[in-house]
Amino acid sequence: MSHIVTIQFAKAGKMYDFDAGSIELVQGDHVIVETERGLGIGQVVRPTKAQDETTPSNLVAIKRKATPDDMATLEMISHKEKESFEFCVKRIIERNMPMKLVRVEYQFDCSKAVFFFTADGRVDFRDLVKDLAHSFHTRIEMRQIGVRDEAKMIGGIGICGRELCCCSWLRDFQPVSVKMAKEQNLALNPNKISGQCGRLLCCLDYEYDTYCCLRKNFPKAGKRVSIANATGIVDKVNILTGNITLKLDDNKIVVIRREEITGDGAAVATTSAPETATQRSTPPAQPRPPKNRERRAEQRRKPEKSSLQSVLQIDTEESVAVQQTPPPPPPRKPGAEQPAEAGKTGQPRSKKHRSRKHGHRKPQGGTTDGGTPTPSSGA
Repeated sequence: MSHIVTIQFAKAGKMYDFDAGSIELVQGDHVIVETERGLGIGQVVRPTKAQDETTPSNLVAIKRKATPDDMATLEMISHKEKESFEFCVKRIIERNMPMKLVRVEYQFDCSKAVFFFTADGRVDFRDLVKDLAHSFHTRIEMRQIGVRDEAKMIGGIGICGRELCCCSWLRDFQPVSVKMAKEQNLALNPNKISGQCGRLLCCLDYEYDTYCCLRKNFPKAGKRVSIANATGIVDKVNILTGNITLKLDDNKIVVIRREEITGDGAAVATTSAPETATQRSTPPAQPRPPKNRERRAEQRRKPEKSSLQSVLQIDTEESVAVQQTPPPPPPRKPGAEQPAEAGKTGQPRSKKHRSRKHGHRKPQGGTTDGGTPTPSSGA
């Protein structure tokens, strides 16, 4: 029955699964495996486990367990890497190339050498590759890396006094932003929140989720809250100690606990104590709604018509309905019938209304039944 084993090729490097087959391995053993670049030697970081349904079927099998001769070859390769590094640095200085060599790695069978370097932009290293290939008689690969990978390969001591996380146990880099430093109330000083690589510290991500979870139980800075006898604005919040610095309305600074907050004071008036007591007895928000209601009522009454206009409209509709019901009368002279038609359509009423509106008296020739007055001799 085959077993699965997890291997790493460098300290705090990426881990890969291989098929151990029937080879008995324990944590810490070195094995020889076949990789895409050639033969490599890795170290077992996890104990073997039985193959199950979730295990992929295309795993590469381990060739053999490392022997003492293989470990001696590994030391020889390490010595050769140092010589290649010194030779390459000299060539870079002689050619005045804008690049920095970080590390040299050889494959276990010495079939390929990889030179890791950093640079601000693109570098023309064709002549350098020719020199290296002519000196070492092997395949040469130049690989440009970032500043974080450089710190991982070189190693060092962090500002905390311990070995860098990236070269001791951190296998993958996580994105880090300034927001994480602000959430933890850290000083935004580049010298204090930056690591050896010049980027933000990886440890800013470790406690970020905890701070976000604890901050949900505290009011935000700038929010108005109320306590037992006063109201104020939150100035600072210390999540670790649970203290809240409050700036009262009278410009006093007090430090309270989260349990002392009685409620949200956003709707509380910012006046003195006697005025607040008076406002509680007589709420100030009562006079405003009637004004708004009166204005709305006036806006609603604007499109409505007056009673006199409605009566005139009703009479006009009735006269039009009566005029459409009987058959049309025979044609007559327009001069004699115009006053009668005007009386049916309700024009005298509108004239009568306009005369009253402007303060004029009724024409003397008008009839008592509201009919059309007889034309005068002047007309």
